[in-house]
Amino acid sequence: MRINVRAAIAAAFLCGAGLLPASPSEAQTNLREVAARVELHAFPSLTLSDQQFLSGDANGKPVTMTGEFRIAQGTGRLPVVILMHGSGGIGANIEPWTRKFNSMGISTFTIDGFSGRGLTAVNTNQAALGRLNFILDIYRALELLAKHPRVDPERIVLMGFSRGGQAALYASLTRFHKLWNKSGVQFAAYIPFYPDCATSYAGETDVAERPMRIFHGMPDDYNPVANCKPYIQRLREAGRDVVLTEYPDAQHGFDTPLNVGMVLVASNAQTARGCKIREAEGGVLLNVSTQQPFSYKDDCVQLNPHVGGNAAATQAARVAVSDFVRQVFKLE
Repeated sequence: MRINVRAAIAAAFLCGAGLLPASPSEAQTNLREVAARVELHAFPSLTLSDQQFLSGDANGKPVTMTGEFRIAQGTGRLPVVILMHGSGGIGANIEPWTRKFNSMGISTFTIDGFSGRGLTAVNTNQAALGRLNFILDIYRALELLAKHPRVDPERIVLMGFSRGGQAALYASLTRFHKLWNKSGVQFAAYIPFYPDCATSYAGETDVAERPMRIFHGMPDDYNPVANCKPYIQRLREAGRDVVLTEYPDAQHGFDTPLNVGMVLVASNAQTARGCKIREAEGGVLLNVSTQQPFSYKDDCVQLNPHVGGNAAATQAARVAVSDFVRQVFKLE
C-alpha cells in the first residue's frame, strides 16, 4: 500500500512538473495560478513571552522576520490574504492555498515565523516560542502591507493553520489590536484552520467587528474541535459573526496534499488538548486544574497526536473559503 501511495504522489509531481502533457484547460488554470511578481520582505518584530505580550511589555528581543509576497495578476491595488503557518513551519499545505488565491486575482503574503528566530519547528517543544508571538508578527506584516502600493489596505484577510490558526483566531481581539497593531487598518475577515482554543483570554469576546470562519476536523486530537465550541458559543452570544465548519474523517492538517487518506502519529509532538488555560492578573496564564502558571511540563500536556490529509475535506474547504473571500473582497 505504501508503495502505491508513493507511486501516486510521484505521478502527481510529474504531472505538476510538466513532464506529462497537460490539457489546454489545465494549462490555462495553471497560468492563472502564477503570480505576476514575487517579493521577499523583511520586517521587524519582537520575540516576547506570552506574559509580555499580554501585559503590553515591548522589552523583548528584536528580530527580523520574512514574508513572501506573491502579487496576483491584475492592476492597481489588489486584495491580499496573509497566511500564518503552524508549529511545523511553512508546510506543504501553504502552496496550494497561495495558488488558489492567486488564481482568483488575490495576492498572498506568507509569514515565516521561525527562521528569523533560529527555529525550524516547535512541534516537540512548544515552549521554545510563546504562542502569542505570531500575533505580533501578523500585525507587523499588516503594517508593511498597508503601505504597499499594490495592496488595497481595506481588503486584507488573515488566515492561519494550527498554531497559526490560534493566532488568526485571537488576533481578532480588540485589546490586542490596541496594544500591538500600529498599522491603522483592520483585517477584513479572519479564517482560522484547526486552531487551539484551550486558552481563555481577558476580553476574549470583544473582537473586531469582522466575520470569522473557522474550519476543523471532527476527529482532530491535536487541537480538538470540542475545545473551540464553548468559545465560539460565547462569541455568538456576544453577537459576533462567527461560523464553525466541521469535516468528518478529517485529521489535524487535513488540507495538506501529502499523506492523503492516511492517519499518522505526529511523534513526540506536544498537544494541550487536555488543558484548560486562563489568563489571570498581570498576563499570567494559569492551568485551571492546578491554579498554577501553565507549563508544557504540566500533566495535561500530552504527546503523539495524529495528522493526515483528507482530499474531500480539502476540496470542500477550498470551495467554502473561496466563496467567503470572494464575498468579503467583493470580487465578481
